Amino acid sequence: MKIGIISDSHDNIEAIKLAVDLLNKENVDLTIHLGDIVSPFCFDYFNKLKSPFLGVFGNNDGEVLFLEQKSEGKLYKPPYEVELDGKEFVLMHEPFGIDKIANEYDYVLYGHLHKIDIRKTKRGYIINPGELCGYITGKRTFVILSTQANAVDLRAV
Repeated sequence: MKIGIISDSHDNIEAIKLAVDLLNKENVDLTIHLGDIVSPFCFDYFNKLKSPFLGVFGNNDGEVLFLEQKSEGKLYKPPYEVELDGKEFVLMHEPFGIDKIANEYDYVLYGHLHKIDIRKTKRGYIINPGELCGYITGKRTFVILSTQANAVDLRAV
């Protein structure tokens, strides 16, 4: 399974459009957002993804009810556990206890820090794709994860 992983888009419509285009060109099987979409209108762009969408709320996602509505129920309160392609994932925004749980899941995915963090674990990876918005680091990044190859590919828009 090929999964696009993004976080911290913070209403940067230009970055969201570019990421959606790249994820569609890569034919990802699923796109995961790790929080801080911020405004519900961003789903006007995320809904152009060819892949299914799954995500968690971040600390800056204030309009929870409208975000739930616009996402059609595809955003969850973190931590959110899910099995994908026979692998165990936990999705969160803030990195609470990630080192302690690193070997309880195949993939521990988080955002919040606006900092790229890709670390191999005994079972898989800890992944923070950095910030899609680029507001803090000046880098607009996301990850493409191949569960079959257990490979992480950091991309920029």
